[in-house]
Amino acid sequence: MDEQALLGLNPNADADFRQRALAYFEQLKISQDAWQVCAEALAQSIYSDDHIKFFCFQVLEHQIKFKYSELTEVQQQLIRETLITWLQAQMLNPQPEKTFIRNKAAQVFALLFVTEYLTKWPKFFFDILSVVDLNPRGVDMYLRILMAVDAELVDRDVVHTSEASYFASMFEARRNTLLKDTMREQCIPSLVESWYQILQNYQYNNSELTCQCLEVVGAYVSWIDLSLIANERFINMLLGHMSVEVLREEACDCLFEIVNKGMDPIDKTKLVESLCQVLQSAGLFSIDQEDDVDFLARFSKLVNGMGQALIASWTKLIKNGDMKSAQDTLQAIEAKVALMLQLLIHEDDDISSNIIGFCYDYLHILKQLSALSEQQKANVEAIMLAVMKKLTYDEEYNFENEGEDEAMFVEYRKQLKLLLDRLAQVSPELLLASVRRVFNTTLQNWQTTRFMEVEVAIRLLYMLAEALPVSHGAHFSGDVTKATALQDMMRTLVTSGVSAYQHTSVTLEFFETVVRYEKFFAVEPQHIPTVLMAFLDHRGLRHTSPKVRSRTAYLFSRFVKSLNKQMNPFIEDVLNRIQDLLELSPPENGYQALLSSDDQLFIYETAGVLIVNSEYSAERKQVLMRNLLTPLMEKFKVLLEKLMMAQDEDRQMALADCLNHAVGFASRTSKAFSNKQTVKQCGCSEVYLDCLQTFLPALSCPLQKEVLRSGVRTFLHRMIICLEEEVLPFIPSASEHMLKDCEAKDLQEFIPLINQITAKFKTQVSPFLQQMFMPLLHAIFEVLLLPAEENDQSAALEKQMLRRSYFAFLQTVTGSGMSEVVANQGAENVERVLFTVIQGAVDYPDPIAQKTCFIILSKLVELWGGKDGPVGFADFVYKHIVPACFLAPLKQTFDLADAQTVLALSECAVTLKTIHLKR
Repeated sequence: MDEQALLGLNPNADADFRQRALAYFEQLKISQDAWQVCAEALAQSIYSDDHIKFFCFQVLEHQIKFKYSELTEVQQQLIRETLITWLQAQMLNPQPEKTFIRNKAAQVFALLFVTEYLTKWPKFFFDILSVVDLNPRGVDMYLRILMAVDAELVDRDVVHTSEASYFASMFEARRNTLLKDTMREQCIPSLVESWYQILQNYQYNNSELTCQCLEVVGAYVSWIDLSLIANERFINMLLGHMSVEVLREEACDCLFEIVNKGMDPIDKTKLVESLCQVLQSAGLFSIDQEDDVDFLARFSKLVNGMGQALIASWTKLIKNGDMKSAQDTLQAIEAKVALMLQLLIHEDDDISSNIIGFCYDYLHILKQLSALSEQQKANVEAIMLAVMKKLTYDEEYNFENEGEDEAMFVEYRKQLKLLLDRLAQVSPELLLASVRRVFNTTLQNWQTTRFMEVEVAIRLLYMLAEALPVSHGAHFSGDVTKATALQDMMRTLVTSGVSAYQHTSVTLEFFETVVRYEKFFAVEPQHIPTVLMAFLDHRGLRHTSPKVRSRTAYLFSRFVKSLNKQMNPFIEDVLNRIQDLLELSPPENGYQALLSSDDQLFIYETAGVLIVNSEYSAERKQVLMRNLLTPLMEKFKVLLEKLMMAQDEDRQMALADCLNHAVGFASRTSKAFSNKQTVKQCGCSEVYLDCLQTFLPALSCPLQKEVLRSGVRTFLHRMIICLEEEVLPFIPSASEHMLKDCEAKDLQEFIPLINQITAKFKTQVSPFLQQMFMPLLHAIFEVLLLPAEENDQSAALEKQMLRRSYFAFLQTVTGSGMSEVVANQGAENVERVLFTVIQGAVDYPDPIAQKTCFIILSKLVELWGGKDGPVGFADFVYKHIVPACFLAPLKQTFDLADAQTVLALSECAVTLKTIHLKR
C-alpha cells in the first residue's frame, strides 16, 4: 500500500496528506484487487496504526456492499476466512482493539451476513460461536456483530425520500423478512441459549459484557418468539439483575422490550402481573427521591410500558366482550396507580415525563366508565395535584437566557397541559374547583409567595380556557357555575394588584391571561382602566425587561382590538400616553428606544384601531390620524435628505432601514380600516395621500434602492386597497421609477403590484397599462436574457420566479377583460409575446408556469379565436398552440406523478377544448 498516502489517515495530519489519503481511498475502491491487500493486512496484523486498520475495513466494506457479485467463489471464500482469522486474533492480542475498530468490524460482518447467510454461509453464527466460545474479547465481538445484524434487519428510523429509495426499501424489507424467518427456524434458539450462557457466566464479574448482552436481548425480543425469553429462567435472571446497581438500567430496558411485545391480552396481563409481583417484593415499588435518577428514569419508562400494556389489554378485552378478564385487568391497572403517582410527582422531570403516557391512557379509561368509584375520584384528584405541582418552575430556570434545559422544561409543560386537558374531560367540576382553590389561596397572599407559585396559579387559570372549551371564548355566559367561577377568578386577578409582582414570568402570565379572557371586560367593563394602566406603565410597555415590553406590545394590540366598543372613553388618554412609544428613533442619536421597530408596528396598529373604531366624527378622526402620521412624514423628509448626502455605506443602510420603518408604520395604521369603516368614511383619504406624496420621492433615490423600493411598494399595495381610485394618479410615476435599473427580484416583486391594480381597476387603468406594457416586458426580457453561470442555482431560481411572475401578469391582463392592451402593442410585439407564452408552455420544465401559459392561451383563443379575431391569429392557433398542447406532455420532464404537472395537463386539455369550440 502507498505508505505516504496512509499517513493522511491520522486525524492530526495536515490538509494535503488528508486529501491524498481520501484520493487513495477512492482509487482503492475502484481497483480490482485492492481489497485483497487490505484483507491480507487485517488477517496478518501487518499494521499497528488504528486508522490504517479502520481504513482496511472500510475498503472491505465497500467491496462487500457494492462489488461482491463481481468476485469469484474463491475470492468470496477469502473474505470469509479473513474475517474469521481476524476474529481469532482478537482473543490472542495483548490489548483489545479500539471500540471504533470493533464497531466497524461488526458492521462488515453484518454486511457479509446479509449477503451470504441465505446462500453460502448458513452456519455464520455457529462459525462465530465456535471461534469465540466464552472468551470475553470474543464474546464482546459476537455481541457487537449481533447488534449490527439487528441494525441491518430492522429499519427502525429509515425515512425514504424518493421513489427509487422506496422500491429499494421494499426489496430490502422482503429480503430482511426472509432472513429473519430463516434465522428463527435455524439458529435463534441456539443464539438465545448463548445469551443465557453469557449472562450466567459474566453477570457477577463483567458488567460491561452483561449489559451488552442485555442490550442484544432487548433488541431481538421485538422479532423473535417471546417464549424463548419470557420464561422462568430468563425472567428470574433479569429480575435478579434489577437488584445489581451496574446492571439494573439495562435490565430495565430489556424488561421494557419484553413487556412491549405484542401478545394475547390475557397472557400479557399475566406476564405483567408476575413481573410486578417480583419487582414489588424486591422493594422497587417504593420510590425514594434520593434514588439514582438515571435508573429511576429507566424504571419509570418500564412502569409506563407495563401500564400502557395493561391498558391495551383492557381495551382489547372490552372490544372482545370478555368483561370478567377486562375487570381483572382494570384491577391490575388500578394497583399500579400509586406507583405511577410517585413517579409522576418525582422532582426529576425526566422520570416524571416517562410516566405521562400511562397517566394519560389511565384517564382515558376513566373517561369511558359510566361512574367513578371513590378510589378513582381520589386518583383523579391526586393526578391533578401532581400536575399542578409539576407545572411549577424551579429555582434554576434561567428566564433571561433560556437554553437547552429551559427548552426541555417548556416541552415537558406541554405534556402536562395535555394531561390537564384530559383531566378536564374526566371531571371538569373537580378541575375547576381545584384550580379555583389554588388560585384564590395564592393570590390572597401574593406579596409573600414565591414567584413560581404565583406564576403557576395564574397559568392554571389561563389553561382552563382550553381545558374547558367554549365557542368564541364565551366563558362568561351559559353554565352559571363555571361562568361565576371564572368571573370571580378574573376579578381577583385584575383587582389583587398582582400585576405589580416583580418577576417577568408573573407579569407575562398576567397579560397573557387578561387577553385570553378579554370577554370578561365586556361583562365587567369597570376593570378596563386598571388593566390599561398596567399595559401602559412600568408593568407592561415600560417594563425593564425587553422581553416583557415586546410581548406586551403584541398583547396590548390584541386587547384593544377585541374591546374596541368599550375603548371609547379612553382613546385620547391612551393616544397621549403612547406618544413617546411612537417616535421613530433615527440611527444617529444613540438613544436605545424602549421598543424595537417590530414592536412599534403593533403600537401603530393599536393607535389606528383606536382612532378608526372610535365614535368620533370624521373630522375628529382625521385630526387624530394626521397627528399620528405627520411626525412620521416630517422625519421621513429629513432622513431622506440625509441619506442622499451620506457617504458611509453602514450609515446609508441605517438611514434606509429607518425610512423603511417610517413607511411600514404608516402602512400598519391602515390595517384598522374595514368595509364598514373605510378611509373615505373616516375622512382620512387626504392624510394617506399626503403620505404617498411624501414617500414616493424615495423611489428615485439611487442609494439603498432595494430596501426603499420594498417599503414603498408595500405601502402602495395597502393604498390600492384603502384609497381605491384616489391612488391611480400616483401609479404611473411610481411604476416608471420602479422599472429603472431593476434586477430580477425587483421585477418579481413589482409585478404583483401591477396585477393588483389591473385586477381591481380593470378598464380604468387600460390607458396606463397600454403605455407601460412594453417597457415592463423589455425590462423583464432584459433580465431573463442576462447570461448566468452554469452552476449559479440562486440566479436560475430568480429567473424561474420572474418567468412565473411575467406569465401571471399576462394571465391577469387577459383574464381581466383587457386583451386589447396586448392587441394594441403592434403586430410584431404581439407575436413576440405569444411566442414567449408558447415557449413557457413547452420548453421550460416548470409545471406552475406551464399551467399559467395554457390558461393564457385558452383565454386568448376564447377572445380572439372567432371569425372577427386579429388577423393571422387563426394561423397561429394551428401552427403553434395546437402543437404546443401535444409537445408539452410528450416532454420527458413532464412528470405526471407531480400534482402541479397534472394541473398543467388539465389546462392543456381545456385549451384544446376551447379551440374545438371556437373553431
